[in-house]
Amino acid sequence: MENAANYTRRILKGGAKAHKSLGQNFLMDDRVIEAIAAASIKDPEIPIVEIGPGLGVLTRVLAQKAQKVWAVELDRGKVNLLQRELQGLPVDILNMDALKLDLKDIWGTGKGVLVGNLPYYITSPLLMHFLEQKDSLASMVVMVQKEVADRLVAKPGGKDYGILSIAAQVSAQAEKLFEVTPQAFWPAPKVTSAVVRFELRSYPGFRVKEKDFFRVVKAAFSQRRKTLGNSLAGGLGLPKQQIGEILAAAGVDEQRRAETLSIEEFQAVTEAVMKNLD
Repeated sequence: MENAANYTRRILKGGAKAHKSLGQNFLMDDRVIEAIAAASIKDPEIPIVEIGPGLGVLTRVLAQKAQKVWAVELDRGKVNLLQRELQGLPVDILNMDALKLDLKDIWGTGKGVLVGNLPYYITSPLLMHFLEQKDSLASMVVMVQKEVADRLVAKPGGKDYGILSIAAQVSAQAEKLFEVTPQAFWPAPKVTSAVVRFELRSYPGFRVKEKDFFRVVKAAFSQRRKTLGNSLAGGLGLPKQQIGEILAAAGVDEQRRAETLSIEEFQAVTEAVMKNLD
């Protein structure tokens, strides 16, 4: 197989371009590509969907290891290129916005694996979109900006811990596998990237409705620099005194800040909020 760098140079010489507006940076490092494929494919019978295949350097490797791959590409010009370069491989190319993709539309009630070098400008919306479809996923292996990767795996108490950390960890076991330098791409981005693997699963002992839980979490982080009592009062539109009673019932000090609360503590606060609103 043509190595990734030569493959990319050949296609670029043919007129392909990286569109900055779509956050396109083309991966050219064979070692990184092989590592992503190895992390993604544990069983060749499990279908793969790749988000943002670009020039197809990773797609062609995935298609040689998995029995079925869907590649979701918004750029119509890249779709034509992919159809030409991946001809004969078990790949269906979908020209669409990944934020509108319903995984059940491609593999029904089964589960598959999502892979992708996610555009930095819509990383969080894409992750949230697919975490909400966790019943259709066995795992995800995605490349994101290093700072986002750190947020995804962050534990309570640090500046990286927030809504994205909680959303990821409620739905999956998240692990940062390795970092990727800018030199692995063309054009080289200004930031370091990282590959994160999610093993989708139900959070152990999760006992509240997710809609209620995330309403409380978002309210708690709505004014991150304020105390939990103040941010919840503002975010939920409730009197400060009532919030103090709710937090006392949950066993949480209202002077704490949102980034110090564990998922378990947020569940306790959610239960207290919902009882207070009944």
